[in-house]
Amino acid sequence: MADKKIIFIAFAIEDERQRDFLKGQSTLGHCPFEYIDLSVKEAYVTDWKEKVRTRIKKSHGVIVLVSKNSKDSSGQAWEIQCAKEERKQILAIWAYANDRTTIPGLSAKVWSWETIGNFIDNL
Repeated sequence: MADKKIIFIAFAIEDERQRDFLKGQSTLGHCPFEYIDLSVKEAYVTDWKEKVRTRIKKSHGVIVLVSKNSKDSSGQAWEIQCAKEERKQILAIWAYANDRTTIPGLSAKVWSWETIGNFIDNL
């Protein structure tokens, strides 16, 4: 991959650790992909939707971490809708091996380096 891709990661705040694992994978020397993470690390108090939309617009694509927590995460739902409105490519991956929650309109895949690497390489 020539240049790092800019990726927005949409996740429920309860899955922050999984987001950190995903980010950490990209720093491993033998990892087949590299990206710049634009996910929101702290909840915005004001104008958060405008700030998130700006980050999503800057991104090449969006990775959605899907879990049982996604069902109640209005922030993550809005981020997904925003990504669709901005016509960003979306990869939905299950955040946990034992959780196969579904999000309407997304087809989640198993979290693997190959899946994530292919998505990023094709952006």
